Amino acid sequence: MSGVITASEPYWIAPFTGLSSRQFSKLTTALRREGADPVRKGRPWGLSLEDRVLLIAAYWRTNLTLRQLAPLFRVSRSAAGRIIGYLAPLLAFQQRKRFRKDTVLIADGTLVPTRDHTIAEQSKNYRYSTNHQVVIDADTRLVVALGRPLPGNRNDCKAWELSGAKDAVGRTTVIADGGYRGTGLVIPHRRERGRAELLPWKEVHNASPPRKVRARVEHVFARMKTWKILRDCRLKGDGVHYAMLGIARLHNLALAG
Repeated sequence: MSGVITASEPYWIAPFTGLSSRQFSKLTTALRREGADPVRKGRPWGLSLEDRVLLIAAYWRTNLTLRQLAPLFRVSRSAAGRIIGYLAPLLAFQQRKRFRKDTVLIADGTLVPTRDHTIAEQSKNYRYSTNHQVVIDADTRLVVALGRPLPGNRNDCKAWELSGAKDAVGRTTVIADGGYRGTGLVIPHRRERGRAELLPWKEVHNASPPRKVRARVEHVFARMKTWKILRDCRLKGDGVHYAMLGIARLHNLALAG
């Protein structure tokens, strides 16, 4: 059958994973070392580990239904579902646990439209969404921590603590936007009560490089949301969380090599 997607043809890898063939090989080697491809009793997988990883990446990248995706890999719809259910959690990136003293992080929240209404709520985009707290390294733009998804009607200052993102970074310096007031993070100056305008030095400070530095997390969101599953997630339960974690791992690997 011609035209079937397979990792044995390197030209399929970059469009669906965003990785080079060398980076993709590095990923699958790491997954084997982490125990993602054990010898199983009973019927073996119909696809190699490389093809299974590519299937998941194609699912996240295109947001095709399993009925549409499965024939492209010559597997059944149920087999594609089992592959995603088993392997997607193992693709999750490992959050960084230690930071150098001079490390500066950037935090922000992003909304992911999610069809599972048991974990989502209507948010400011008028869609049922989940709120995801994302923390990146200000220098490298690598994702270093991701909070658990919360209903989209939770504001960022509440989600910062409830999602676990606050605990993940400890006492490391974190900068954020004005939505994180009262969290202890480094945020822009705001007009004091009773004042019509900010003090001049605060205006200058707000317009200085820190604003451009904070924008780096928005650039990361833009890169991550080229994965269409983060624009309309049909997965239930922890599916949206594992999709975020897996996409973060692929994002980091593409940046760091």
